[in-house]
Amino acid sequence: MSQNLTLAQHRERIAAARESLAGFDSALWQAPSGGAPDGLAGLMSEVDALGAACEAAKVSITAEAMDRGETGDGAAALTVTQWVRAHAPSTRAGGAGQVVAVAVAFGKPVNAPVADAVRAGVLPVRSAAVVVAEADRLRPVLAQGAQPHVLAGLIEMAVQHGPRGCRMVRPALLARYGRDGRLQLEQDAAARFVALSQPVEDGTGVAEYRLTLDPEGKAVLEAALGPLSAPSPVRGECDLRSSDRRRGDALVQLVRRAVAAGGAVGTNPKAQLVVTMDWEALAAGVRGAGTTVGGSDTGTVLAPETVRRVACDAAVIPTVLGSAGEIVDQGRAVRLFTPAQTRRLWLRDGGCTYPGCSMPPHWADAHHLVHWADFGPSDLSNAALLCERHHTIVHQRRLAAHVVAGPGGDRVEWDLTRGSYDQLLARRAAQEPA
Repeated sequence: MSQNLTLAQHRERIAAARESLAGFDSALWQAPSGGAPDGLAGLMSEVDALGAACEAAKVSITAEAMDRGETGDGAAALTVTQWVRAHAPSTRAGGAGQVVAVAVAFGKPVNAPVADAVRAGVLPVRSAAVVVAEADRLRPVLAQGAQPHVLAGLIEMAVQHGPRGCRMVRPALLARYGRDGRLQLEQDAAARFVALSQPVEDGTGVAEYRLTLDPEGKAVLEAALGPLSAPSPVRGECDLRSSDRRRGDALVQLVRRAVAAGGAVGTNPKAQLVVTMDWEALAAGVRGAGTTVGGSDTGTVLAPETVRRVACDAAVIPTVLGSAGEIVDQGRAVRLFTPAQTRRLWLRDGGCTYPGCSMPPHWADAHHLVHWADFGPSDLSNAALLCERHHTIVHQRRLAAHVVAGPGGDRVEWDLTRGSYDQLLARRAAQEPA
């Protein structure tokens, strides 16, 4: 009904609403306790909805002012953001830019769902600004016809989890709606930023490090830290360490274990990877997979080649879903290469097999020449040692190799032609009976 009111009537109602809040706090003692609808909780919801409506109104007023050209009129011409700050003093502490960004977005037909959500009071302006920015970033890399679904997903995440949740959903949206290979490209690019700073000491014995990881590194580290950083009561007494303290202790413990192991072959898989995909994705080739690493759901979406790379030396639990999402098969976690097989590879390969690399064997991983995800067996004839750097390169460039027999024993020969692994798969497919 309010949509048929004149502007003067709207102004009267706004003034009345503001007046009703004068001396508001002195009446709060009358509100019942216990979460009643007419109590403090219900009152908070009502005031919050009023605030959201006011924010939406600021955006609408700004959009109208922009259409009329009012913001740049007169001798004291202002930018749109300056105009908002001048006439909405509460935005001087922050938020004027977001109001303007959303007002500009309202003028684009593609953002109509965002405008509807803001006007309905379900999407705060601050969250709407992030939705618009993320949608603009994603739009050029989406598959055809995916934009409405992605925008709806961003709005839903922003409504439920705010701006942070909206930003965090990008990998999942790329995995489902992105152009082929886009998620892999972004995650491979993120590896360039992996870094561990030198310690910064303050003279009191405390050292601070700065660690930056890519999605793969984060998933693996969180999987390892999860069990070690859980609260550990002693003789029935609670573990009073903070979460950050437990994680710091766990990281030091991980390093001590690694150093103590030396050159020995590990008796446990380096990670436990749960890969979840639907049947169509499995049949057509993995675009992106949700993962659980080390038994702890990290919520990390890994790109296909990243999944394959981790799967080379991880215990893998494949969880295949039917078209309706139900679990139709779940295998047991198995070690893909045993310690005995790894020792044999140490003797056979002598180190990383990538041409020109001199990395010693105990710093290398066992790699499936025909990937486990492509039904390659966990046999020595399908294995080769690769250091971490060349393991990544082999997966990124899709390189193939094979084991050949020679007078000095078996050796691994690599085809460094980019895409040679895909050619290998094509030849294998051509040889299989129809």
